[in-house]
Amino acid sequence: MSPHQIVYLVFGLALILALVFDLGLLSKKSSIVTIKQALIQTLFWVLLAFGFFAFLLFEESHKFALEYLSAYLMEWSLSIDNIFVFILIFNAFSIKEKYYGRVLLIGILMAIVFRIIFITVGVALVEEFHWILYLFGAFLLYTGIKMFKQDEEKEFDPHQNKVYRFLNKILPLNPTDGNGRFIVYVNKKPQYSILFVVVVILASIDLVFALDSIPAVMGISQDRLVIYTSNIFAVLGLRSLFFLLRGAVNKFKYLQHGIAIVLVVIGLKMLAEKFIDQFITKNEQVVYSLLAILICIGGAVAYSIIDTRKNKK
Repeated sequence: MSPHQIVYLVFGLALILALVFDLGLLSKKSSIVTIKQALIQTLFWVLLAFGFFAFLLFEESHKFALEYLSAYLMEWSLSIDNIFVFILIFNAFSIKEKYYGRVLLIGILMAIVFRIIFITVGVALVEEFHWILYLFGAFLLYTGIKMFKQDEEKEFDPHQNKVYRFLNKILPLNPTDGNGRFIVYVNKKPQYSILFVVVVILASIDLVFALDSIPAVMGISQDRLVIYTSNIFAVLGLRSLFFLLRGAVNKFKYLQHGIAIVLVVIGLKMLAEKFIDQFITKNEQVVYSLLAILICIGGAVAYSIIDTRKNKK
């Protein structure tokens, strides 16, 4: 077996065992997740992701392992920024807290399937038409500048979401949560509960987020293994991260600005790829990308916390 095949095998086995552990031992159906449980689950997924990084250091090259770590940190920071939108969705549709975990889980698993398809198509296009990377770079540059200037999440209205309006037109929707069921029967006719609607919206919203995150990861590495594993680890940890940070997400008000700067930097790197290659080796570029992500995201979080404490005083 090739090193890549071994890594795929280990990743698959780790993922199956992790899901069994997380869903079977740490999660209970229709139960409210406490901060302690969320902390344990978040630490579990983060340690698993870093354990996979250590395995890559042993099985693959240092460059490959650092590409994975950079991509994972990029995806993880974008996940934190996306939690605010998830909170808006749950509040807008008055979802009971005991259903949060189940809805998030199914929505995230659906998102993973769609992301795998999205990544496969994207990487195939880049391999066939390398110039598409320049389009991705321009898109990230535009997105980063736009994100830095305005707070897009606060303008998001779940009831005006195109997916919600589409579902409302084609399906018979029931305005209740169906006592935890996705389909309820009224006069022996099936209707889809609000929980079903929220699951579909969560999956679709994650795909919209993927339009930013996957090109950003491809700016770090075009290797399928790096993109698949970093995306899946970050997305699977999103559920526990939601419960851990939902009360404190507003305190990270400058996180979006830090992410915006990272997107701009990666976008410029993709656009100036040939020029940068003349002066900096690929190994050095990976290290610099990792440092840029750590400095921008870490600095944004630290400044947000300091500013929040200053305003309280």
